[in-house]
Amino acid sequence: NLLPYAVRELTELGLGDELAATAVAPEAMVHFDRHGNRIWAEPRGLALGYRWPQYSVHRGALQLLLLDAVRDRLGDHAVRTGTAFVRLAEREGGGLRVILRDMARAREYGVRVRALVGADGLHSTVRAVLHPGEGPPLWNGIRMWRGTAEWHPVLGGRTVAVAGSNTAAKLVVYPISRPYQERGRALLNWVAEVRFPATHHHGLAGPADWNRSGRLSDVLPHYAGWRIGDLDVPALLAATRHILEYPMVDRDPLPRWGHGLVTLLGDAAHPMYPVGSNGGSQAILDARVLARCLAHTEPDREAGLRAYEGIRREAANAVVLANRDMPADRILHAVAERAPDGFDRVEDVLTPEELGELNAAYRRTTGTDVAELNARGSWGVG
Repeated sequence: NLLPYAVRELTELGLGDELAATAVAPEAMVHFDRHGNRIWAEPRGLALGYRWPQYSVHRGALQLLLLDAVRDRLGDHAVRTGTAFVRLAEREGGGLRVILRDMARAREYGVRVRALVGADGLHSTVRAVLHPGEGPPLWNGIRMWRGTAEWHPVLGGRTVAVAGSNTAAKLVVYPISRPYQERGRALLNWVAEVRFPATHHHGLAGPADWNRSGRLSDVLPHYAGWRIGDLDVPALLAATRHILEYPMVDRDPLPRWGHGLVTLLGDAAHPMYPVGSNGGSQAILDARVLARCLAHTEPDREAGLRAYEGIRREAANAVVLANRDMPADRILHAVAERAPDGFDRVEDVLTPEELGELNAAYRRTTGTDVAELNARGSWGVG
């Protein structure tokens, strides 16, 4: 999911039409209990008053869109695939010398660079060089299964549906492909979150590998009998050809990201729980601020990297900590405890104060401030 603040940045880069052609712009986020009873809802994107939409998009489609744009504007030489960062060799002249590995040929070679930005994800090698001895990612006891399946449109076709609570079991479902929509179908992305007891917390339960295959038999029992409106949850899960399994992890915020001509960006800098659709959106914001700071301090690249960190580090670290709090899930779990067999009116289950806190919790974790974003100046380099 790309929040409006990230869609704005991509739109200002001239990618708005391409995004609109491949992504779905959800009109609402709706939270249900496991029986499909509606608890809470809020408009999304344009419907909430933003000048830019919120988009749900297939990760691979977004990556290819960005890759094509980079190659078109900077040339094919600007992207070197099948290459891994190995280590920082030394400072060389006005830049750095780094050692890379050609994965296909299994050989290492040196390259002189003007600066190094580690955008290499949760298991960042650049971060490990800058901050040795940090240890593995921190697991919170929740395991996630995810997948995509072709389905008929559900819940109006433009809804982000959230059912249950990750204090026990939770499911998030939403469509991610406009081409499927135009054919009268839906490509549904689903994420199942199940919390395990404290006795299972022996560090990280299995590798934090985004591409690790999962088993239907492990996740399906947690969602037996679940139905969200016109969506049969067990049937959707069973129709998914390839399921992935992943622990919900993050890392403690860093007091600094880099030094000299080296810094971090995205999950390498601030890995966070997938709460409020902030992960990818925060990385896009990082990149725009970094480009602006480098452009405005050229030729002093060190000053540009420090200015970037000064703007982004504490703001991103605050999102990491806010996502850990998960106040919305505590309130939603109360619904399941007080009304395990469902309800007719949510007001009979939650107090007005709890409903207000639920709304405030979502706004804190999604950065929902319509007036501020609409009025803010551009992060463009101009």
